[in-house]
Amino acid sequence: MPVTVVVGGQYGSEGKGKVAYYLAQEKNAKIAVRVGGSNSGHTVYDEHGRKFIFRHLPTASLLPDVVCVLPSGSYIDVHVLLTEIEKAEIAPERLYIDPHAVLVTEKDKAEEHVSLKEKIGSTGSGTGAAVIRRIRRDNGMLFAQDEPLLQKYIQKTKPYMRENLQGGHRIIIEGTQGYGLSILHSDHYPYVTGRDTTAAGFVSETGLSPFDVDEIVLTIRAHPIRVGGNSGPLPYETDWETVTLESGSNNDIIEYTSVTNKIRRVARFHPEVVRQAILTNNPTSIVLNHLDYIDARCCMDNHLTEKVCDYVRNIENLIGCSINFFGIGPASFVKKGVLECQI
Repeated sequence: MPVTVVVGGQYGSEGKGKVAYYLAQEKNAKIAVRVGGSNSGHTVYDEHGRKFIFRHLPTASLLPDVVCVLPSGSYIDVHVLLTEIEKAEIAPERLYIDPHAVLVTEKDKAEEHVSLKEKIGSTGSGTGAAVIRRIRRDNGMLFAQDEPLLQKYIQKTKPYMRENLQGGHRIIIEGTQGYGLSILHSDHYPYVTGRDTTAAGFVSETGLSPFDVDEIVLTIRAHPIRVGGNSGPLPYETDWETVTLESGSNNDIIEYTSVTNKIRRVARFHPEVVRQAILTNNPTSIVLNHLDYIDARCCMDNHLTEKVCDYVRNIENLIGCSINFFGIGPASFVKKGVLECQI
């Protein structure tokens, strides 16, 4: 069946939103699914160069012919979602929210601020607390079907997706965070998120079968990041001043988390977490983003330089796999085989 799953291979912010948006266009996807909660923001630039950050909606919500799905494995902050619906100008017929998606409460957020924000660098979105209440079978659990403001979007998503798959329509599942944050598979527990962050986990949250998946796209970045604060191990950690200097950029390179607006921690490429992500996800293709951080000329001239080609060859040797797509700027990709230098 035609299902593409986009996953992260490090600690999040690998560019999954940009990749999912690109693939939805390239593959003429009918449905885009976003899983998880509001604890990660995905950045995308539309065809007019406008920047959007989505914490609930899939980035392909900006494409007029794509129907967006928030499945039963979602954890929804109603205020955040309604703000995004208005921003994306998305009509009710283009958004299906499963009635059994869980609502995140103010109490969930407050609990995480007290228990996790300083301890492990949590965003404090309340997603993890909501997951715990769901597992605990909390009597006060509220679902999307219980929220009056969401009623016009409530639809049973599993039969809708199954019908479209049987009709041959492509579905893009936009995963969140990265392999190194998986509560099941990361080496860095307790510095992890509250969910599994592998392709198998995302498919489960969506309500589809593993047999439906024909593509798994692993997204990684040249300089892995973690959120600011006490967020866990980050091998080969460096700083943004060094990244800027080595890239040759005329402008300061620095990243802030899209949820908490903190300066991200940054490191040089470390292959071990990526090798583990490849072992678990068995991707059909790999995207390497932020190559403009290796050589800023990539973004300015919109092509791969010799310096970047040498870098990519080294990464391929380290991870034991070929890179299929190269991200050279906020909204730019180069496919393998369309290069000025031979990789």
